[in-house]
Amino acid sequence: MANLKEVRTRIQSVKSTQQITKAMKMVAASKLRKAQDAIVQMRPYVQKLGGIMRNASANLDGEQRSPYSVDRIAEKVLIVVITSDRGLCGAFNTNVIKATLATVRERYDHQSQQGNVWYMPLGKKAYDFFTKRGYQVIDDYYHIFHELSFDKAREIAGFAMDAFLDGKFDRVEIVYNEFKNVATQILKVEQFLPVVPAEYDEETATTDYIFEPSVKEIIEELIPISLKVQLYNALLESNASEHGARMTAMGQATENAGELLNSLKLVYNRTRQAAITKEILEIVGGAEALGKN
Repeated sequence: MANLKEVRTRIQSVKSTQQITKAMKMVAASKLRKAQDAIVQMRPYVQKLGGIMRNASANLDGEQRSPYSVDRIAEKVLIVVITSDRGLCGAFNTNVIKATLATVRERYDHQSQQGNVWYMPLGKKAYDFFTKRGYQVIDDYYHIFHELSFDKAREIAGFAMDAFLDGKFDRVEIVYNEFKNVATQILKVEQFLPVVPAEYDEETATTDYIFEPSVKEIIEELIPISLKVQLYNALLESNASEHGARMTAMGQATENAGELLNSLKLVYNRTRQAAITKEILEIVGGAEALGKN
């Protein structure tokens, strides 16, 4: 059985850890509120823009498709991997990396063996993982979460869009966590380029719209904007998911520390009681020995 000094040291250590995890949970909660506000403001715009895209696409002939919609054989692939810069957020980063590797293995295994799969990490955790293991990495934007903004997202989307038009990549995928609530993040693997044609919508197909100046010109303007907004929205979703995951992980760590403290206090009390009992027995034994003499 451990002595009292060792148990006291462990109790103090666990208390210090509990204070740190509790503080980290409070910080994550504060950041989460700000991140949630950004998503709440962004989602209506994304939904409305998507509705306009569907309406316009339903009235567009196949010959008028945007160059961003050209579906080529996926010989060269770019995977945009969105993680966090820091850890202590449970399986948040691990799940994204696992999903990325699984996607490549299932869809682009041949291209990977040919050395035609590139990774663009957005977040230090993804950057560290792929660079340390020798993957082909585009490392110009991994620090985006140092100062997340639409301008930075627009720059990254523009890079991917230009590379697609130049034929450097035939397919661009995005892997990230979508925020649902504090305890739940939904893993997403989305095709960024080429643009996926709008699904048939009965309401859209049976409604007449007047487009000015023309459907083709509207689509040419909307698609680049939509792609940039799509990437920025994915970054915002991932950012909120990170804070939610960290808040949950630190909350659980704080509870675990509390349970461990209770166990250690029980061990401490038992050890202390055993030491007191031993001392009493020694005193009684000594008194009896003196009495006999």
